[in-house]
Amino acid sequence: MKREQKYTRGLAGVNVPALRSHNAALVLDLLRTAGETGISRLELAERTGLTPQAVSKITARLRAEGLAAEAGHRASTGGKPRTVLRLVPSAGHAVGVHLDRDELTTLLTDLAGTVVALRRRPVDLGEGAGPVLDAVTEEVRALLAEEVGDPAPGPVLGVGLAMPGPLDHRAGVPGRVTGFPSWEGYPLRDELARRLGLPVVLDKDTNAAALGLALRPEAPGSFAYVHLGTGLGAGLVLGGAPLRGDRTGAGELGHQTVQLDGPPCDCGGRGCLEVLCLAAVARGELPEAARILGAGAANLVRLLDIDQVLLGGRVVLGAPEVFAGGAREVLAGLGLPTPVAVATAPHAVAVGAAWLVLAPIFGQ
Repeated sequence: MKREQKYTRGLAGVNVPALRSHNAALVLDLLRTAGETGISRLELAERTGLTPQAVSKITARLRAEGLAAEAGHRASTGGKPRTVLRLVPSAGHAVGVHLDRDELTTLLTDLAGTVVALRRRPVDLGEGAGPVLDAVTEEVRALLAEEVGDPAPGPVLGVGLAMPGPLDHRAGVPGRVTGFPSWEGYPLRDELARRLGLPVVLDKDTNAAALGLALRPEAPGSFAYVHLGTGLGAGLVLGGAPLRGDRTGAGELGHQTVQLDGPPCDCGGRGCLEVLCLAAVARGELPEAARILGAGAANLVRLLDIDQVLLGGRVVLGAPEVFAGGAREVLAGLGLPTPVAVATAPHAVAVGAAWLVLAPIFGQ
């Protein structure tokens, strides 16, 4: 317990001066996407539009703060070889929390988004905010305590918490979570921040996953992440940035009405995509569930003209070929050439939750 207290005291009030500048964020993001191979100062100047002198000052500050380091040298077309710089991922960390209806996943990532520690346990969202928040607090503290070493890891910059919607990501407050209306209005973000002594960011599970996927170097400019697990929803990325809406209401794919006077849904509507899809899953009719999911994906493609549909969530990952194939078949039958793929990275929501904290560091 003593080691844990020492660790968390060192995390609260983290101040990284080199991150105050927008230009520094641009440089850091290029270091991030360059990976282990690194990037030269000249390339940084060319890609950012900054002068070589400005880049030299920024990279000197980043190195002084331990956020950047030399990664060797690269041959030059003239003169001495260029020094290559890289991000130091261990210079900082973020906690990602995926609070699902029946499971809690907490993980720790470095600045590059690489998972360095992971914990999972059952949870019942229906128990209410008090008991569930106790579990979240306990898991985050245990996660951080496990990672204390010598030397200790870089500072933890905050906690990203992703959960089912609807919710208000600006106020940090859940709405009437489908099936669990008692969460409405609970000051979840502020209460967890008070308990942990760390900054906390709250967002929908699908938005968090979409953010993490959007920050991959190979990510398309616009896509929909369609998540089928304990519920059905979508995270939307347009122009490289997540589309949340002013009330965090964008991407509520599961509550499109696709069957007038259909079966009732916990959201209060009838014939929602979610209730029809989950009913097919419960009956063991996965091809039918995939067809229903494909119909929802087709609606998104027609509405937003996106570049790609990415499928994820525990149900999809349990039968990825069935769901990807079924969705492709629906889109092809409607003459829609948009590619469909499965986001196979494990714990996409929890990793995306950590990116809620990390993304602003890189100007994202």
